[in-house]
Amino acid sequence: MKYLTRVFILLVIASICKLNAQQFSGIATYKSHRKMDLKLDDEKQTSINDDLKKQIHEQLKKQFQKTYFLSFNREESIYKEEEVLAAPAPSSGGISITVSNGSDIRYKNIKEQRYVNANEIYGKAFLIKDSIKPINWKLVNETKNIGNYTCFKAEFSETYTAKTISSEGKVEEVEKERTTTAWYTPQIPLSHGPEDFQGLPGLILEINDGELTLICSKIILNPEKEIEIKEPKKGKEVNQEEYDAIIQKKMEEQMERFRGSGRDGELKVISFGG
Repeated sequence: MKYLTRVFILLVIASICKLNAQQFSGIATYKSHRKMDLKLDDEKQTSINDDLKKQIHEQLKKQFQKTYFLSFNREESIYKEEEVLAAPAPSSGGISITVSNGSDIRYKNIKEQRYVNANEIYGKAFLIKDSIKPINWKLVNETKNIGNYTCFKAEFSETYTAKTISSEGKVEEVEKERTTTAWYTPQIPLSHGPEDFQGLPGLILEINDGELTLICSKIILNPEKEIEIKEPKKGKEVNQEEYDAIIQKKMEEQMERFRGSGRDGELKVISFGG
């Protein structure tokens, strides 16, 4: 097994060295899926019938099925959501669920190991600038094909803080453990990836953290029209810690305003910053 692992690593390094002189740019399309675990407390369950709970579940599921584009060259990348028209309002007596993440554009420069996120929350634009934190990837001697690409497995484990809403409507923090699995291809020897993932010897084509799955459905390499990657410039400049504190405050304010089950048959589900 150790011999196979060494061979695997040498093959990856050889692939990178062989392709290093080539100029790579492209656009990768990702589809997102999120595991839904809708829970309502006992008191509310008595007043919400099964059909209504099914409607809630289906609308939430659709809200989290999105398309993203990762435009990249050897050193930089831009990651953003596909722009789509807003869904029509439901007929009278129906239920409407809105998940709002603002307008999010993620720029990364892997040569300089920094990122810039342009995000708009409630009409205010922010420019989050900070250093890319290294991910302690563990390379696994396992492969699979995604489209026409041979992908290798990598994973890392971490403890993270999740925000939950108590029955009193308060935001609470809970520490959880998770393992994230990535599949990357040395056939595209760039360390880019979707969301906040990067740092592997090949483009990441699939990510799964147990709840969120992002999988690449299409790649256009070296298109005739040159890909232009522009670093976002507009917005109030803050670092990640400062931005997280702003979001926390906004969440607490919103919970005070929307405490309870909504009004006029409309359920609003609010999230911030992706």
